Amino acid sequence: MSTVIGVTSEDMLLPALAQHSPSAVVLPAPGRQPLEQALTETWAALEAVGHLVVVVPASLPAEHRIRLHSLRSLLESDRMALVEVDLPPLALALLAHQLRQIAQYDLGPGVIASAARLLAHYLHAGAVLGSVARLDRVEVGLGSHLKSWMPGARFAVLATPEARLEPLTDALRLPGPNYATHLAFGSHGFTDDWVRGRLGQDWNCQYVCEVPLPAQSARWWGTGKLAEFTAYIADVGVLYQLVSSAHREPCRWCGLELVGDRCAFCEAGPAPAADQDTRRTG
Repeated sequence: MSTVIGVTSEDMLLPALAQHSPSAVVLPAPGRQPLEQALTETWAALEAVGHLVVVVPASLPAEHRIRLHSLRSLLESDRMALVEVDLPPLALALLAHQLRQIAQYDLGPGVIASAARLLAHYLHAGAVLGSVARLDRVEVGLGSHLKSWMPGARFAVLATPEARLEPLTDALRLPGPNYATHLAFGSHGFTDDWVRGRLGQDWNCQYVCEVPLPAQSARWWGTGKLAEFTAYIADVGVLYQLVSSAHREPCRWCGLELVGDRCAFCEAGPAPAADQDTRRTG
């Protein structure tokens, strides 16, 4: 294995799913780890494995983001990639789990880093909320805001792959994946019967499991009364096939293979077509 996955908090590691996954490196906020210790541990991971791909939440506080860039700069390492992804906390943790699974295969660090955005498209993530008054991740109409003040109100919200907000009723059916998935959920503040029962059946999920609710979920969804859920591809063989079958090109600067238009390690794009033709015929 030449690539290890990094995360920005322990919350992004799901113990219930991690028995057969490669380990990850935690790069916590500055207040939780001195800079010297962070440098030592990050350098040790790079020396032991080769490349480090850090999954960075788009909502990460500025001081934590600065710490990550400082580590990369002080280590003077082009083997550390910071991949920013805009997903709800539970979906982000599941994405990190998927990357840990595929990191054990012969995909190369550039492809694994690129795979974060590719695999994010196959996550169906949302939550059941007791209030949407402070929700700013999905557009909330005036009617829904007003209903938030009614006792017992509940809302079903999808954040990805498409944004959707509906009052939770017995007749509600949320659009879900048309491929085999498992459903993970975590809750706080009320029962999760609808997620565990109705949603799992509607989405034809093969397995439903409860995981700890990430600490950032309440802030992300704007309320502490919620049940967050994500449908995800659990079969590592399918994940590998999705990533390995995607079109790859060499980065024009560092030469790593990548999927998409930007290298996560050096931030350059693929080599121009003329250069690739020259390499093939040279």
